Parts: sequence; C-alpha cells; structure tokens
Amino acid sequence: MSNHLPNAARVIPLRPHGVRPAGAPPRKAPPAPAAKEPLWRDLVGDVLRRERLAQERTLKDVADEARISMPYLSEVERGRKEASSEVLAAAAHALGLNLGDLLTRAQGELTRVTSRHAGGSHRGMSTASHDGMCLAA
Repeated sequence: MSNHLPNAARVIPLRPHGVRPAGAPPRKAPPAPAAKEPLWRDLVGDVLRRERLAQERTLKDVADEARISMPYLSEVERGRKEASSEVLAAAAHALGLNLGDLLTRAQGELTRVTSRHAGGSHRGMSTASHDGMCLAA
C-alpha cells in the first residue's frame, strides 16, 4: 500500500486578503448597473392590453375586429412581437383609438417610466414640456 495524497494544491497567499500594497491606488467600486429602458414593443403592448381590459373585451373579440390572428395579438400585447404600423393601427382602430392615440399613450408611458428610473432628471435635455410626438427610425 502506498500513501496517496489528495490531488489538491495548497495555496499560500502572498499578502492577506484585503491588504493593499503601499502606494496602490484605492479600488473603485464597480458601477451600479444602469436601469434598462423599456422596449417600445413592451410599452405599446401594455397600452393595447390595458385599453382592451378597460373596455372589458376579449382578445378574440379585438383580434377578430382588427382582422389579426388571436395568437399574434396576444404576442403583441405581451411585447413578444414587433408589430408593423398596419397591425398596430388595426388593433388601435378595433379599440376605438387611432394610431396617434396609441403611440401618444405609449410615449407617455415611456416618459413616466424613464423619468422614474432617472430620478426625474433627463441628462442633457431641456426641461421644457413637449406636447408633440417625435418618432425616429
């Protein structure tokens, strides 16, 4: 019988944990993760779903009126699909809204959510109120 030692290395630290060499710059704390801005498709889907539920309508009812498949409308409402402007307009019209109403509500939600994450400040932006809607591709 032979004496076998376990296959593990013994680690001896060169300096105790947490002790910094003289003259070493202090470590900076890692930056806090930035709050993620919501996706446009999530905001639009939330607006569609809230409006449909406020009207106490079923997904099938709205999908049929908009001539959109029910599974696709469900995916749009959940923010899983990036719907075309034609699909969004059809869903909005089925709910008694026009496309501008839908997008304005989504923009308002985006402004509300992002100002909450930024602590109410908009970096580099003026504090002037914007009544219009600006969409860029």
